[in-house]
Amino acid sequence: MSAHDYKSAKRPDPDQVLVDIADYARSYKVDSDQAYETARYCLMDTLACGFQALKYPACTKMLGPVVPGATLSGGSRVPGTSYELDPVMAAFNIGAMIRWLDFNDTWLAAEWGHPSDNLGAILAVADYLSRRAIFMGEKPLTVRHVLTAMIKAHEIQGVLALENSFNRVGLDHVLLVRVASTAVVTAMLGGSKEQIINAVSNAWIDGGALRTYRHAPNTGSRKSWAAGDATSRAVRLAFIAMKDEMGYPSALSVKTWGFQDVLFKGKPLVIPQPLGSYVMENVLFKISFPAEFHAQTAVECAMKLHPQVRDKLDQIEKIVIETQEPGVRIIDKTGPLANPADRDHCIQYMVAVPLIFGRLTAADYEDKVANDPRVDRLRNAMQVRENETFTKEYYERDKRYIGNAIQVFFKDGSKTERVAADFPIGHRRRRAEGMPVLVKKVESSVAAHFPPKQSDAINAMFARKDLDTIPVNEFVAQLVTN
Repeated sequence: MSAHDYKSAKRPDPDQVLVDIADYARSYKVDSDQAYETARYCLMDTLACGFQALKYPACTKMLGPVVPGATLSGGSRVPGTSYELDPVMAAFNIGAMIRWLDFNDTWLAAEWGHPSDNLGAILAVADYLSRRAIFMGEKPLTVRHVLTAMIKAHEIQGVLALENSFNRVGLDHVLLVRVASTAVVTAMLGGSKEQIINAVSNAWIDGGALRTYRHAPNTGSRKSWAAGDATSRAVRLAFIAMKDEMGYPSALSVKTWGFQDVLFKGKPLVIPQPLGSYVMENVLFKISFPAEFHAQTAVECAMKLHPQVRDKLDQIEKIVIETQEPGVRIIDKTGPLANPADRDHCIQYMVAVPLIFGRLTAADYEDKVANDPRVDRLRNAMQVRENETFTKEYYERDKRYIGNAIQVFFKDGSKTERVAADFPIGHRRRRAEGMPVLVKKVESSVAAHFPPKQSDAINAMFARKDLDTIPVNEFVAQLVTN
């Protein structure tokens, strides 16, 4: 931390957090085969989530240039569409479609978030740089460069989240997307250590979005494009830094005016462990259900109980849900649910649907299912409680469990067994089981969006052992539509 008298005009040394992030983004050599293997799956999965989102008009209306007609020939392309945009707007587009259905990867710690949100910035800039390189007769970036940038963005966002809780002061986790993307993209552009520090200092100075759009009574679709907004801002700050625009070395620590005093209740921001590849190696995939991650195992439990309760729904007296403390704080929600964004952050809703129908898909958050009177009838019968063991194991570094348990009680005094799950199929401890299912998720997402011939070509490309050698411009070219 920079110790500095804010009344003095003498410019201080940069805050150590800024230095550590810049050194890592610019100079760290990733040497983890496991991280690269996981990043490959993450790239496929993240794009698949975006393709699925393109079925929904609420998402597609947000895409394209912000000003009609403001496209950029030779710019960054948006996978699954025909848009060619400047990298700033392309980052918004890609980031928004990735996050729209709440189906991409997750990181849970003192702060939670979705590190693959950063792909919006990374892929937009990588495609722009590669197309420009081809035009200038130079070598383009390869998919390996994209995977390296993903590993680094995951690490910056995830390690900052380990012990710094922004949600407890009312700030949204997309702040960390902006910081991580800014650092990594500035490095991709060839930024010096000083330029990366300058860019990241501006990312912190931007402050943070309020979490109010994620919580009752204001839950709304901004939570689905907030990450796109963060990645686009990151790309803008990176390009500004490359023009040698100044930074603010004590943006975090300066008294009265710095991030820590203004927005973090005076607490110091910490990087609790060296930056490496820990986060990518341990990231959580949403494979089976497009549901807020604290409820993933609750949905699994409800699916197991479905055969026992589907014919006795009108006989249910109460349903007890045990979850972790963050689950209680974030997704325990009663009363009317106004829209799909409200419903996919309500643990009661995410349990009711599989109990009734034996499934939970993105379409189940739409009005047609939500208006089924059985959904609210079951929601009203639910009691959500914190299980202290689930909370403890949620925070343990060598576990990072996301436990839930459900038990259904009937009016005649009978009850189901208590069904519990410590971690979902997307957890590192279930990688061998989960990755084949993830590949099927990707293949089905591609097949549902692209014509058969292109779908086959994309899935064949994803299956290539030498995927990371493909030039980025060629990789993205396979993913666009006419």
